[in-house]
Amino acid sequence: MVAGFQGVTSKGDITTLGRGGSDTTAVAVAVAIGADACEIYTDVDGVYTTDPNICPRARKIERISYEEMLEMASLGAKVLHIRSVEFAMRYKIPIYVASSMEETPGTWVVEEDESMEDILVSGVTYSKDEARITVTKVPDVPGSAAALLTPISEANIIVDMIIQNTREGELTDFTFTVPKADYKQALEIVEKTVKEIGAENFGGDPNIAKVSIVGVGMRNHAGVATRMFDILAKHGVNILMISTSEIKVSCVIDEKFTELAVRALHEGFGLDKVD
Repeated sequence: MVAGFQGVTSKGDITTLGRGGSDTTAVAVAVAIGADACEIYTDVDGVYTTDPNICPRARKIERISYEEMLEMASLGAKVLHIRSVEFAMRYKIPIYVASSMEETPGTWVVEEDESMEDILVSGVTYSKDEARITVTKVPDVPGSAAALLTPISEANIIVDMIIQNTREGELTDFTFTVPKADYKQALEIVEKTVKEIGAENFGGDPNIAKVSIVGVGMRNHAGVATRMFDILAKHGVNILMISTSEIKVSCVIDEKFTELAVRALHEGFGLDKVD
């Protein structure tokens, strides 16, 4: 029997690992003893195509790749902590997530295989824990971005999405997102920095959400982002910011449209259809 969230500091003091400690401990123990897999029984019965609480037609995923699970965990899915998935991927330990209350099949988190690439989008995630900050008419010279963001990072505030738009007259607008809990502090820091770098103005919006689509199939299919934008447009959802990677597309939208956007994307990419 091993405490699921207990660890030690660099000085040898017993401490707790924090959120996700139980997941991470389970995978670490599985690696240490050379187990074939790590089974995690929790309060959910697997990984779903989206949050069943806002989309009743969400389906349980039988198998999902480490990369997809990492993206979904970082983008708002709360089934597994991101550190546990990183550890499992590094040491190639399959994770089985299932309910501790019901005898129902769960979800396997495993290495990617060719069959997974046939599925264009595996899941839709959302997060309401971010806020947006915009600085306008920033002098478009080397070092402006660093001058803006260095004080933010020094305050241990994580910056997620970043967009820079060039204006006429050697000026640019700079927009980025931070955790909603750090919004007030970040805004205070920006207020000081704006004066130092000679920008004209700044503002923010804490009432935003980030909706994302995730799938390893995106690597081999063109037009996925365009399709996402089209689906949101048809439902009257305006996009404020966009971020992409190899297997995900994220859009920042007005928070009040979160549930609508999630359901529209889930249906638009056919995730509500039973195989």
